Amino acid sequence: MTRYPTTTDEEREEAIDAASLALQRGGLVVIPTDTVYGIAADAFDAEAVAGLLAAKGRGRQMPPPVLVSAASTLDALAVRVPGYARALVEAFWPGPLTLVCHQQPSLDWDLGETRGTVAVRMPDHEITREILERTGPLAVSSANKTGLPAAVDADAAEKMLGEDVEVIVDAGPSPKGEASTIVDVTTDAGRVLRLGALSLEELNAVLEPLGAVLTLED
Repeated sequence: MTRYPTTTDEEREEAIDAASLALQRGGLVVIPTDTVYGIAADAFDAEAVAGLLAAKGRGRQMPPPVLVSAASTLDALAVRVPGYARALVEAFWPGPLTLVCHQQPSLDWDLGETRGTVAVRMPDHEITREILERTGPLAVSSANKTGLPAAVDADAAEKMLGEDVEVIVDAGPSPKGEASTIVDVTTDAGRVLRLGALSLEELNAVLEPLGAVLTLED
């Protein structure tokens, strides 16, 4: 494992190059995001995704979300995206909002037992978006062993996952330090599956003028 700082332009470019190459080779990489640090794999490399789940100690019944570099990529990964979901994308992407959508049936990947869905987010972190621009969509889960707190800096990520990854991109403490809010948009009325950095009130402030309201999952 090699840990790359990002304090200068040269260090940043070296870190992005190393992370992108490792991911394209099928390796696992720890990357910073605007919420918490994540462990990433090429979303279209089933062996790499299986390695990600194994590193975290998770089974296939908990598939990882997918991070993208641009909101327009949503339509390449998802179908039947409702209008209220697009309003949330416009308001909160890039940012701490993950949308659970109907997956494009033609996608050639294996994220686990997704039941025909895919969780998608566009992170508000320039370094990670630059990596995503080079690699394409990445399967990314919080950088921690299952049951332990998500890593909010590279030290915590290295302590938990250093033996499982090829590269750690160290961009300092996570700006938010809190996981994303997850919204299920596979139905006409959306549901919040997990509250995180975005509150229910913030989400509904966008949707209420459109006649839509999210509810919390029971």
